Amino acid sequence: MGTQSVAGGVARSVDRRDGAPDVGDTIQIGIAVDIPEPWGGMLTRRRIEAGDPQAVPAHVTLLGPTEIPVTALPAVEAHLARVAATHLPFTLHLRGTGTFRPVTQVVFVAVAAGISECELLAAAINSAPELHREARFPYHPHVTVAQDVPPEVLDKAYEDLADFSALFEVEGFTLFSHSGATRWQPRRDFRLGG
Repeated sequence: MGTQSVAGGVARSVDRRDGAPDVGDTIQIGIAVDIPEPWGGMLTRRRIEAGDPQAVPAHVTLLGPTEIPVTALPAVEAHLARVAATHLPFTLHLRGTGTFRPVTQVVFVAVAAGISECELLAAAINSAPELHREARFPYHPHVTVAQDVPPEVLDKAYEDLADFSALFEVEGFTLFSHSGATRWQPRRDFRLGG
């Protein structure tokens, strides 16, 4: 999931950014905060170089992949607009690395500041009946940089990015969709603070 569009400025009511038609009765969606340049591109390249089969543009997930009926999209988008309007922009500081090993084979760049804001956004987003799902793990905002790759590759990502730091304003979040036929596509941006 990802695109580099949210950090600079966001449109409030774009219905479809990619112009592709919805296919089928259900659709996979996800919601994320994109990491702006120059950091987003660098972290994305690091994940690709690690050989991560799930490499997508760098982001902080607010709602992981969730299947919903296509007919629920208008209600979901209305809910997301309300959530965005009631949350203010905030500063996100990414610093250093962490890992979820041995539970999952993931190395990530840690969120050092902006944790509470991400948690509040994720909880508000998840409060919609169409989006509520039981989580496998507690929500922990982060930026994945290596996943499901050999241990030595995870170790290298962990060590190489230990001194990483990025500080930027989060002005919105993006709804992504995945029909199964294509990769994650941005669907609509939501600007914080209305």
